[in-house]
Amino acid sequence: MIARTSTLSIALQFLGMGLIWGASFLFMKVALEGVSYGQVAWSREILGAAALGIVLLISRQRLPRDGKLWLHFVVLGITNCVLPHLLFAWGEQYVSSGLASIYNAVTPIMTALVVTLGFRVESLSKRQVGGILLGIFGVLMIIGPWQHSALTGELWGQLACLAATACYGFSFGYNRKFVAKHKLPGTTQAFMNIGLAAVIMLLLTPVLAWQPVELDWRVVGSLVLLGALGTGIAYVWFYNVLEAWGPTSTSTVTYITPVVGVVLGAVLLGETFSWHEPVGAVLVLLGILLTQKKARVREKVAAASIN
Repeated sequence: MIARTSTLSIALQFLGMGLIWGASFLFMKVALEGVSYGQVAWSREILGAAALGIVLLISRQRLPRDGKLWLHFVVLGITNCVLPHLLFAWGEQYVSSGLASIYNAVTPIMTALVVTLGFRVESLSKRQVGGILLGIFGVLMIIGPWQHSALTGELWGQLACLAATACYGFSFGYNRKFVAKHKLPGTTQAFMNIGLAAVIMLLLTPVLAWQPVELDWRVVGSLVLLGALGTGIAYVWFYNVLEAWGPTSTSTVTYITPVVGVVLGAVLLGETFSWHEPVGAVLVLLGILLTQKKARVREKVAAASIN
C-alpha cells in the first residue's frame, strides 16, 4: 500500500512546484537566445526523463505492467508535456516571459471546464460558473483585442500560450478519470509521463531539434534547470500533490507561477506591461478564486481524512 505523504510535506511540495514552474518561463526565454523553440521543448523532456530515471532507480520503484495504463500515459505525455511545452516555447518567441506566466494562470479555469463538462468528475456551482465567466473576461482583457487589427506574431504567441493551458486542463481531467484510481507513486507517474514524452520527442528529433545552436553558460544553465528541475523533480511533487488534493486544487499552483514569472521577468529581463495585462491577470485570479472555492473545501476535507 502506498504511504500517504504528510500534509506539511504536500504543502511544501506545492510551494516548491509553484516557484520552480514560475521560474521556468524565465528559463525558456533565456534558452531561446541560443536554441529553437523545438529544441527548448525537446531538452525539457529528455533532461526531465533522465533526472526522473535516476530518482526511480534510487527509489527502486517498478513500472506498471498494465498495457492500457501505458496508453493512458502516452496521452498524458502528449497533452501534459509535448504539446504545452512546444506551445509555450513557441509563444515566448513573441511574448514576454512574464506574460506567458500570466497566461499559465488560466489553467484552473480550463481545468474546471474540462473536469466538469468533459470528464464529469466534478460539478460546478453557480458561483464557479461566475468565476469561469470572470476568468474568460480577464483573458480577453489580457489579449486586448482592440490592439490587434491583424493576426500579428504577438497575438499568435498569446493564443499559443492559451492553447497550452487548455492542454494542461485536459490532462488534469484525463489523469483524474483514467490514472488516479491506480494509486501509483508520484515518482512512477512522473517518470511514465515525462519518459514517454521524451520517447515521442526523440522520434521527432529530425523535425524539432536538428538545427544549429549557439550555446553559452546562460543558455545551457537555463535548459538544465528547465529540464532536470522544472520538468523532472517538480513533476514528482506535482503527482504527490495531485493524489492528495485532486485536480482542481492542484491546478491552483498557477496562483504562484505568474507572480514568480512576472517578478523574474521584470527584475532580470527588464520586461514591462501595458495597463490591461495586469488588470486582466487580476480578473483571472479572482475568477480562479471563485471557481476553486467549493472544490477546494471538498478536496481538502478528503485529503485531511487520509493523512
